[in-house]
Amino acid sequence: MTQVSVVIPMRNEAPNLAPVVGGILEACAGLDAFEVIVVDDGSTDETATLARDMIVADPRIRLIRHQQSAGQSAAIHSGVLAARAPVICMLDGDGQNPPAELPKLFTPLLDDTTGRLGLVAGQRVDRQDSRSKLWASRLANGLRGRILSDGTRDTGCGLKGFRRDAFLSLPYFDHMHRYLPALFAREGWDIRHVDVSHRERHAGNSKYTNLRRALVGVPDLLAVAWLIKRRKKASGTEWRPDQ
Repeated sequence: MTQVSVVIPMRNEAPNLAPVVGGILEACAGLDAFEVIVVDDGSTDETATLARDMIVADPRIRLIRHQQSAGQSAAIHSGVLAARAPVICMLDGDGQNPPAELPKLFTPLLDDTTGRLGLVAGQRVDRQDSRSKLWASRLANGLRGRILSDGTRDTGCGLKGFRRDAFLSLPYFDHMHRYLPALFAREGWDIRHVDVSHRERHAGNSKYTNLRRALVGVPDLLAVAWLIKRRKKASGTEWRPDQ
């Protein structure tokens, strides 16, 4: 049985594919069975072609393709739907999330005996980003923390591990990947935070700008706050004739 599925959303990240996948294979070598799912979100470069070549050499690698770009949350969702393992890890395809950090994510989930741990969220330390990006991230994280009270200082970190069934039970919407701690907490799951390292982008360009993040971030933040406020849960017991 496959223990862990590692999902990598990618769009035009051909130069980063080999080092990212290679790092994942090394980081997961201690597992009995795992798979790597590359989700090509409508790339116009050689991402899909290179992924096919890697699959021929290693059947643990799989490729899911979007004919048109649907965004990072959609790519992650497609990967999780296709995954065969009960534990999912995800990381960004730009190479800034070191694959060597993956055991920090999947080990607590595999070792959990309570059945309550739903999410292990990475939080970047010593970030290798521009000053403007760091400033924008701090501002966004501070605002999100005050509104959602999700106890997470860095929800934008791409390194996350979670239970597949728990993720698929969450309400799906575009950009939901930015709010996983709040969404998992909304459903009553335990959440653990781990510090992870960060590195400079090896090649290619970021698909986001500070302005674009801000334009989509505010409506999403308000929507998630509304979802949390409107959540009502009740427990029921089954009636049996012999009672």
